Order: sequence, then structure tokens, then C-alpha cells
Amino acid sequence: MKITEHIKNAKGKTLFSFELLPPIKGQGIDWIYNGIEPLLEFEPPFIDVTSLREDYIYKEHPNGLLQKVSYRKRPGTIAICAAIIHKYKIDAVPHLICGGFTKEETENALIDLQFLGIDNVLALRGDARKADSSFVPTPGGHAYATDLISHIKNHNEGKFLHEDVETFKSDFCIGVAGYPEKHFEAPNLNTDFKYLKQKVDLGAEFIVTQMFFDNQKYFEFVKKCRENGINVPIIPGLKPISTLGQVNALPKIFHIDLPDELTEALSTAKNNAEAKEIGTQAMIKQCRELIEFGAPVLHFYTMGKPDQTKEIAKAVF
Repeated sequence: MKITEHIKNAKGKTLFSFELLPPIKGQGIDWIYNGIEPLLEFEPPFIDVTSLREDYIYKEHPNGLLQKVSYRKRPGTIAICAAIIHKYKIDAVPHLICGGFTKEETENALIDLQFLGIDNVLALRGDARKADSSFVPTPGGHAYATDLISHIKNHNEGKFLHEDVETFKSDFCIGVAGYPEKHFEAPNLNTDFKYLKQKVDLGAEFIVTQMFFDNQKYFEFVKKCRENGINVPIIPGLKPISTLGQVNALPKIFHIDLPDELTEALSTAKNNAEAKEIGTQAMIKQCRELIEFGAPVLHFYTMGKPDQTKEIAKAVF
């Protein structure tokens, strides 16, 4: 079922969902199941599975020379989606990204997803490789999320890359990312909204936001979206603080702010356990406000660690 249909069928009730990372190459599928099963009691209508581009590592040879090789640390997004659907009968939402994939590989992925009966995809540009100062498109791949959305829409219309005749049509519901605090590469918020509107005009049907810790920024983001003619569901993405190190790491990595009240509370934490408890209570408060506001879904970035999310969900659902 499409995300938009799940939201419509909820009739105003806030739903619960979460996002998983594929396991590191070599780990078994139980790593995924262990991240899902503690959260099943909250009846998630869908589960996201991220997709990460390749990066480079240097392999040392016996003669001391280093060889630069391409390496994908967490493969298996489509296979994991298939496993989730088969085992739990829950909709799986794969992330499709530009970086690391040619257009042909993207098309093959769409064909596989259609074979599996997957109805939703999240279309993202993806991050830069660690060794690159900015995003570098893959040769023969898409450079922007808008290009990827157009590709998916063409697929929905039965238009393949190299076929001159109309073939079977898919019906993917396309989601995109939104940034309540502005994408760090955008020169200003107005430009960011212009590109987000372009994604929706091209066919995006729902938005999932970057994590945030100040609900006012989400409220303002929704308001600005509506003022800019963006009327699709806007799903807040959430990640509770779980360690002291995240106080500095999350703003640096994700280009977000932590509110004064939260940082003041975390400054009293003597260890990670205390920081986690403070983060949990802050997120419970944040979630209750979002439900009162009418957020269609609370979407948690669990990183495969369900315990803290489970505690929060028990308090608010």
C-alpha cells in the first residue's frame, strides 16, 4: 500500500514508522530482524531501508603499494525490503539514491522493486563520499534528486531508458527529503523551498524531514511548505539523543541546531546513560507536541537500535 494511502486510512491518527540501516557486509539478516521485532507492537505500516553509496578504501599489497578500490559497506537494500515484506507483511520503503548508481542500475532496481510488489520509494541525491569535498555524480548516473524522480515517473508511465515501445507500467509512490533547517548546500531557505516545490511538481507525493530537535522549526517548515503550494504529507524524522558525543556530532554531521533547553539539560549528564535518559524524555515531549499538532507519522531513525525508540513509543502511542 502507498504511504499516502496509509496516512489517508489513518483518518487523522498519527502513525509510527522507523528507518533501518542495512547490516555491514557479512552480517546476517538476524541483525535486521532484531532491529524490527521489538517495535512491532506499535504496528508500523511501513519501514524504511536506507541505501548507501560506495566509498573508497586503500588495500595494501605485499610490496607495500596501496590500491584504491571501490567498496560498499552496507549493501542489500532491495533484498532486505523483500525479507521485510515476506516475513512481516509490512510495507518496505527502499531509499533510491543518485550517488553510486548508473541510470541503468537504477532502472534495474526499479524493475526488481516492481517484481517484489513494493509500492513506495524514497528518492534522494545521497551524500558525498567521505574522500570528496562535495557530491560527485557517478558517471552515467543522476546528478540530482529531481533527475531521479523524473526517471521513476517515466518508469511509472512505462518509459524505459532504451526501449522504443511502451512496456509495463509501475505505480511507485515517491517520497523525498525535506530540511526544516535548510539543506546545508542551499544558499537560503527560499531557494530550498523552490527546489522542494520542483520535486513535488515532478511527482513526489510525500516528504520525510531531516531530524530536528526544535518542533517550532518543523511547524514553521510545514507552514512555509503550504504557503509555497507544497501540499503533500510532511512526515517528521526523529532521532533521540543517546550519547554525550552526539551533542557535538549531530549538529556537525547533519547541519542542525540543538535547542538551548536540551543542551542545558545534557550539560548536567555525567555519562552516556544519563544523556540517554535526558534524550529520551526530551523526545517523548517532542513527540507529544507533534501528535497534538497533527503530524501524520512519527518516523524514527533507529540505526538498528530499537530499545530507546521502543521506550519513547510506549510513552506516546
